[in-house]
Amino acid sequence: MSMNYGANPEQLTALGTTLKNQVTPINQLIQTVSNVLANTTWTGPARDQFEADWNGTFKNALTRLNTAFEAAGADCVSRSENLRVVMGAR
Repeated sequence: MSMNYGANPEQLTALGTTLKNQVTPINQLIQTVSNVLANTTWTGPARDQFEADWNGTFKNALTRLNTAFEAAGADCVSRSENLRVVMGAR
């Protein structure tokens, strides 16, 4: 059985750039929700639970997503550069 591996360097670069570009909107989302929550008049156990979830689970998940996007994006860009070298494009 024959296996073919490969990638289009330009598309791989575009994917990497797209992934890395998602970090800013996610950071903006975190900041926006945090600011709106801080300025929302809301008291009681539902607020306490949401705020605990937001400051724990939700923000942590978004931060981990940012870390993953940054790493995967950098990996894609690096692989595309390596492909260009191997293909003699650089």
